[in-house]
Amino acid sequence: MGSLTQILPLILMFVLFYFLLIRPQQKRAKATQSMQSSLKKGDKIATIGGMHGTIDAIDELQIVVKSPDGTRLTFDRAAIREITESAPNKEVSL
Repeated sequence: MGSLTQILPLILMFVLFYFLLIRPQQKRAKATQSMQSSLKKGDKIATIGGMHGTIDAIDELQIVVKSPDGTRLTFDRAAIREITESAPNKEVSL
């Protein structure tokens, strides 16, 4: 019984850390991974460095971002912080 009362605070502390620190970080990482895998040409994005632009070309690991002044810059996919405006879906009507 004595050893259980000594271990119980450590177990409670681990559970508290899990729900307050580890789990939210895992959710953020999953959301970021999902966003980066759903990138498509024409999306308006912001990079982690603060640059805003439009995706001009995309491949497995890198994207080409066209800035408002027309320059094209190549970034790693992981450098994208957020999609500010999604590209319109092009529907084909028959």
